[in-house]
Amino acid sequence: MVYDLDKSSHSVYTLHYHLVLVVKYRRDVFTEDMKNFMRGAIEGFVDNYGVEIERLEADGDHVHILFKAKPSTDLTKFINTLKGSTARRIRNEFHDEIKHKLWGDSFWTDSYCLISTGQASLDVLIEYVDSQRTDPPNDR
Repeated sequence: MVYDLDKSSHSVYTLHYHLVLVVKYRRDVFTEDMKNFMRGAIEGFVDNYGVEIERLEADGDHVHILFKAKPSTDLTKFINTLKGSTARRIRNEFHDEIKHKLWGDSFWTDSYCLISTGQASLDVLIEYVDSQRTDPPNDR
């Protein structure tokens, strides 16, 4: 398997993540226009965090974001900024469409799901690491 690796001065890496954000109260509010607006809002600040959005898709009450990051990326800070910024901008832009489903200042639930992913599955990596084991030399 050939990896698509990123490089910095002292490391080689590939860090991919799957982020799932859920709308408060699982309200079905996402439209195609809202998804496109959100994509633009995110692209406005991702460079500051060394993040590259690879995919963004939404389904009514949640959004899936696949992204690449650098080892120096503060994921918690990035995700909190993403949630705060997109919530404010969506609520301002789509206020009339969502006001009857969401109230207060909330747009996203407090929690999120972040899954690290890569070009090889965990099972494949376990098999590879196990195959690197060598038997200890025979002491005769």
